[in-house]
Amino acid sequence: MFPADILPKVYPKEPTPQEKSEIDDVLGSNIFNVMLNRRSQRKFEERELEDWKIDIIFAAADTAPTAGGFQGFEIYHIKNTQLKQNLIKAANNQPYVNAPLVLVFCSNPSRIKLNFDPEVINKFSIQDATLAAGYAQLAAHALGLSSIWIGMFNEHLLKEVVGTDLAPSSILCIGYPKKMLIPKPKRNLTDLIHTV
Repeated sequence: MFPADILPKVYPKEPTPQEKSEIDDVLGSNIFNVMLNRRSQRKFEERELEDWKIDIIFAAADTAPTAGGFQGFEIYHIKNTQLKQNLIKAANNQPYVNAPLVLVFCSNPSRIKLNFDPEVINKFSIQDATLAAGYAQLAAHALGLSSIWIGMFNEHLLKEVVGTDLAPSSILCIGYPKKMLIPKPKRNLTDLIHTV
């Protein structure tokens, strides 16, 4: 597939010529380059994100693999300033939760119509939400943005802030970085991979 073939699937609106050029660049980016250069960022510019970039981040989350293709997750896009402040408290007072784009990924096991024990369905749903957040994070980096994944939070408080009974899996905070960070070295693959 070429960017022109993918565009209607990830961005159904009619983009301006400038947006179309930028979208083509993003959709033609090398996924390995994106993965190798992505780095968690805690300091964002106070700058709004373009709607088309947010739409592509949502579309990327929508393409993540899910159990049986049922998409057992929901995404809460937190725009309200007061709710963002409340999220800071729910996320162990981590101030960078107040980012330009804040997404809360929650598992929704009721969407998964497979004949398994509820415990297995819940596990599938958590995995679905986690994969969707990961895809959104990679898309954000491909769009020239940075992000920070928040996994440390008070679940009860977070559910209260968002107004849901669904279990949150993560908070993804996204924005334009104050400065692009260099990726840290990772483990040697011979230490990471265990052949049995």
